[in-house]
Amino acid sequence: MDTRTGEGLVAGDDGNRYRFAPEDWAQRGEPAIGIHVDFEAEGTRALSVFPMPAAPAADGATRHVLAPPPPREPVNDRNKYVAAALAFLLGTVGVHRFYLGRTGSGIAMLVMSITVVGLLITGPWAFIDMIRYLIMSDGEFAARYPRTR
Repeated sequence: MDTRTGEGLVAGDDGNRYRFAPEDWAQRGEPAIGIHVDFEAEGTRALSVFPMPAAPAADGATRHVLAPPPPREPVNDRNKYVAAALAFLLGTVGVHRFYLGRTGSGIAMLVMSITVVGLLITGPWAFIDMIRYLIMSDGEFAARYPRTR
């Protein structure tokens, strides 16, 4: 159960997992991990999810247990190789920082690049950024520079 979105997963007796949203919970209160529930399955979606008593039902109703949702992978709409190429080619003026949504440091690099001393600072800064992007794992890159939309 994701406490932020209210979405969760239900593990069925058939071994499949079914997603449900807060509007699918048919009981007052909030669902909890580990309780027995019953629901109507529609594809991979659980509808009308409601808690069941702990005792087995005489009618042989199927019981399901809420399972925690799998961890969500960070979503990124940017490419670390594009960021590294921008840092290499136009890094002294901070273009790669703008590309990654780091507008503040992009403006700082742009302003600093006006002077020769500033170029001596932003040049190595951009080179180090390029190396960092290239050695960073895809997951770490996505987590550090998440989608902004």
